[in-house]
Amino acid sequence: MELPIAPGMPEALSGMKVLDCSQILAGPFCSMLLADMGADVVKIEKPTGGDDTRRMGPPFIGGESAAFLAMNRNKRSVVLNFKDAGGVDAMKRLVKDADVVIENYRSGVMERLGLGYDTLSEINPALIYCSISGFGRTGPYAKRAGFDLVAQGMSGLMSFTGVPGSPPVKVGVPMADLNAGMFATYGILTAYINRLKTGKGQYLEVSLLESALAYTVWESSSYFATGNVPEPLGSAHRLSAPYQALKTSDGFINIGAPNQSNFERLCHAIGRPELIEREEYIDNAGRLTHREQLEHDLEETMTQQSRAHWLKVLEEAGVPAGPILDMSEVWADPQVVERGMDAPVEHPTAGTVRNIGLAAKLYSTPGKIYGPAPLLGEHTNEVLEEAGYSTDAIAEMVSDGAAGTS
Repeated sequence: MELPIAPGMPEALSGMKVLDCSQILAGPFCSMLLADMGADVVKIEKPTGGDDTRRMGPPFIGGESAAFLAMNRNKRSVVLNFKDAGGVDAMKRLVKDADVVIENYRSGVMERLGLGYDTLSEINPALIYCSISGFGRTGPYAKRAGFDLVAQGMSGLMSFTGVPGSPPVKVGVPMADLNAGMFATYGILTAYINRLKTGKGQYLEVSLLESALAYTVWESSSYFATGNVPEPLGSAHRLSAPYQALKTSDGFINIGAPNQSNFERLCHAIGRPELIEREEYIDNAGRLTHREQLEHDLEETMTQQSRAHWLKVLEEAGVPAGPILDMSEVWADPQVVERGMDAPVEHPTAGTVRNIGLAAKLYSTPGKIYGPAPLLGEHTNEVLEEAGYSTDAIAEMVSDGAAGTS
């Protein structure tokens, strides 16, 4: 089956209009996912520099922040000043035919601006309004600012990430931010499906803390069942062994042999069938209990040959295994290349910008990356004209500071 790259095929979310008032990562990641599937995402930015990510770096490409370029493809940028009545009025006019609003201001800010859900839903009862915050809109931490690092620490993620005895280590990617964006996308689409059935919009919220906590599935369930506090295990799995990075003569490879058949294939492949009959390795429970000794026994053999040797041997034996690649190796990997995950687009100042391609590949209504991240206020005139503003009215708003253009 070929990848869905046929031009002209409809996009799944074509016709959905999203007003994205968020910035940095969680909200823009959510709206990027929606835009990739065809939603018209209008990025509402503040007049003082726009999304803060525009200034995050280095690196900068052609004067543009690489971080901003990565999160804001396929979007249009409008500058509105919510501290000006004209900017607030413009937002309310845009809401009339919008499907979704996304915001990540501190709790209560949008309400004080006159742009909370209660106000906007009176203008458009079908509106889906998504708030993203550090800790949620209720509870003792509702007023606190939230950041990915803080959420990773408070969700428990950092307590069992790393190797035994190491200082606290966060997950290598901003997991709380990205997962909040993913849960926001999930919540918005769920609400959208419900609206298609009922005609009613609704309010939903996502927090960084809960989005990080939601990923502690193995660790929380283990704690619930035993009362034991999970600790760092390096690359090892909490419930299965061997399932981890193992040393070879010239580096490490990841091996997944968590069930009995895979373990037996692994032992035969590396020439150690006697390990299968060892009493301490007779089942997964025993291998978990004696994981450190098992690691030693396996590496005793595996360090005698190279990574390339063992990867070939294990592939032939049907044992799941793979190399540990750095970024330069990842983007040269033939599987990544063949699947279209390197998706370049042309930007007016940054030139060719490489993007991470779409992970969800719909075969009948595929998404696509068709445009780069916008310049600040690049589409203000265009979007406000669509909302019914005249050229003179827009010019007056820009002159008054209610709106801005690139």
